[in-house]
Amino acid sequence: MTEFDAVFLSYDEPMADRLHSRLQRTLGGTVKRLHGVHGMWRAYRLCAEVVDREQFFLADGDFAIDTGFAPAAVEPLGESVSMRVWRAVNPVNGLTYGYGGLKLIRRSALREMGEAVDVLAALPGRVEFAEQSAGVTRFNQSPFHAWKAGFRECGMLARGSEYGMADEDARHRVAAWINSRDGEFATYAAAGAREGVAFARAAARDPKVFDHLNDPSWLRSRFAAAHGDQAVAG
Repeated sequence: MTEFDAVFLSYDEPMADRLHSRLQRTLGGTVKRLHGVHGMWRAYRLCAEVVDREQFFLADGDFAIDTGFAPAAVEPLGESVSMRVWRAVNPVNGLTYGYGGLKLIRRSALREMGEAVDVLAALPGRVEFAEQSAGVTRFNQSPFHAWKAGFRECGMLARGSEYGMADEDARHRVAAWINSRDGEFATYAAAGAREGVAFARAAARDPKVFDHLNDPSWLRSRFAAAHGDQAVAG
């Protein structure tokens, strides 16, 4: 058991049921679930309303936790820290960083969250990045989901990281995404990365256009226009 609550936040990920069960087994308690909430800002804010404790684990619907992760060994967040992020292994390009990783987050910080394209970058207080990996971000569950991951992440990296990442680090990660070649649907992740960079360049003069990165319907239409409406299958 753990002293923290936990929430699994899913939208339309084909493997979400299995990954939710895996998270429950590993954390050793009930993991609450929010599913299908439209709008990322709204979805994250709602997480704060389903938990009973101030600090809780938050996992995205495509996160496969390492079954050796030890929740009982996790220290609570320090007074000035709003969120801790564990790294996740990227299955298509070998990167291991905070993208898609497990989070320990404050309910009060979510309630006070501002606005940013990378939604959780708008939390008040300090974000802490753990050195160890907590699992794999299994976004490559279908052609569309792999493409969407590359498009959103590289669109945000090309625009400029809202977490203060050095430009050189951002360029390295974009290059790795563009050269994705491992695992299922890697070619779609690579295509999404290229198209996300192009999107960021085209949208540079209109910041509001970046809001499309958090619009599931717009992303689906963009994918279908470029690649055909591929089946979203697990």
